[in-house]
Amino acid sequence: MSGLTHFDGEGRAVMVDVGGKDITQRRAVAEARVVMQPETLALIRSGGAKKGDVLGVARLAGIMGAKRTADLIPLCHPLALDKVTLDLTPEGDASIRIEATVACTGRTGVEMEALTAASVAALTVYDMCKAVDRSMRIEGLRLLEKEGGRSGRWSAA
Repeated sequence: MSGLTHFDGEGRAVMVDVGGKDITQRRAVAEARVVMQPETLALIRSGGAKKGDVLGVARLAGIMGAKRTADLIPLCHPLALDKVTLDLTPEGDASIRIEATVACTGRTGVEMEALTAASVAALTVYDMCKAVDRSMRIEGLRLLEKEGGRSGRWSAA
């Protein structure tokens, strides 16, 4: 598997040396969905959840998650992030779409930070609403786009 870069010549896991890479603007966008009962989404929309503002807390949790990615995912580089935004949008009557955008100026990309932000936000929605809807599920976590670095721009089809 020549495409994997987190291994040294002896097959041991290592953190990739990015010291020789150019410093460029990096940006990544990821998404996830939390699917729930219509009553649960109605409760979130009304602000009636017992634990408070579900979307506001999930947004903050996603931002905090992005900032802690290197602590959560082995071999990720700790990055000084320039920007993290999360949009949590109710869709239809039974789901919330989460879109996380992360940017930095650095030597390595922010794909993992965007994916972590979307994941943590989705898990926070679940945690805050699980008492009323244990059937919720998190779906579709994926990278939507990235730009910067040697590989340039990439977008999901």
